[in-house]
Amino acid sequence: MTQHVSSSPRAALVVLSGTWGAFWGTWSALLPAVLERAHATPGELGLVLTAVPLGAIPAMALVGRIAVGREHRVLLLTTGALALGIVALSSVSGLGGLGVALFLVGATSGALDVCLNAATARAERISGRPLFQAVHAAFPVAVITAAPLTGLARQSGVSIATVLLLCAAALLGSALPLLGQAAKDHARRHTDPAAPAAPHWRSAWLWGAAVGVLGGCLLVVENAVEQWSVLLLEQDKAASVVLASAAPAVYMAALTVSRLVVQRLPRLRTRDLSVLAAVGGCGGFAWAALAPTAEASLAGFAVSGLAFGPLMPALLSHAGQQDASGYTVSVVSAVSYGAFLISPLLVGSLTNWMSLPGALACLAVMALPLLGAAVGAKVRPDWRQPRLRHEPMQRSPS
Repeated sequence: MTQHVSSSPRAALVVLSGTWGAFWGTWSALLPAVLERAHATPGELGLVLTAVPLGAIPAMALVGRIAVGREHRVLLLTTGALALGIVALSSVSGLGGLGVALFLVGATSGALDVCLNAATARAERISGRPLFQAVHAAFPVAVITAAPLTGLARQSGVSIATVLLLCAAALLGSALPLLGQAAKDHARRHTDPAAPAAPHWRSAWLWGAAVGVLGGCLLVVENAVEQWSVLLLEQDKAASVVLASAAPAVYMAALTVSRLVVQRLPRLRTRDLSVLAAVGGCGGFAWAALAPTAEASLAGFAVSGLAFGPLMPALLSHAGQQDASGYTVSVVSAVSYGAFLISPLLVGSLTNWMSLPGALACLAVMALPLLGAAVGAKVRPDWRQPRLRHEPMQRSPS
């Protein structure tokens, strides 16, 4: 029998994910103003923006080990650190200071990502109820909501600093409901003999990296949608500025819908979701790249988002079920995040040899690892089982 967990901590994780997504949606909408304030060219700003993944990847690899058994406590600390990074970001103007602030924001945001996934995995294990799909649905909803609201704020004359300080305050406020869970983490580590032991680190890394690569295949395509879809529709599909700018929102909205649907259908197997992502996700994205009209491309992005949406949360959920310490979830998060470095470099390199639509269509090759994993899971259903210590089943006093 699983232990009862109140809905409040579970809801707090969803709210925190949404607030975190709202910051990134706000930041994307602030980039034109940031470019103007820094007196930089788009190329210079693009180079400085790479500080975000450069800070995130090592932080994600490090904090996962620290957070074992104390997920909520470290989640609170990383949320506070991200808020401080946002405050620093609000006060810098030059490219040098901007790069340092973005490195700090990237590192703390990456750490928050890992801790949020680890805390969600623990909530799923203890309650026996799915949560990853809801937590991961909150992020894109907040992104597509915050971006236009930020645009309205800019149009009304609100400064960059004010907008970012509001983001920092909202982030801190959303973390406050987790104080109780953080205290329970501390008490459990000192008094509960059934607290999860540390995993077998090598097994966690090997298995987590393999699952993380599958997640990275999704994020390579997702990052391409975020980075290139507007340019694709404007330059190659003759779309208006307004229509072209809808492409990332269409993809994110479809992503959210599919996650909320699968949240209600928890018995869908990860193997089936892998096939769906390979066929529908990569196929829809290839169609979006090569479609003759902007409207057809938008339909392709919608199909791709619907098919891709549930798989990443499902991979993280499965990793959390197999490793009670939560460390493997952290490895999956860190490895998959590398896609945000690989994707722009890959598409940029391909455009040296072919058109942008052709370069984007080439990303459909990411379907091959997803199909291979689905076939491997069917042939050897125990391939997913890492050599890890499992959390003892928690029984009620009755």
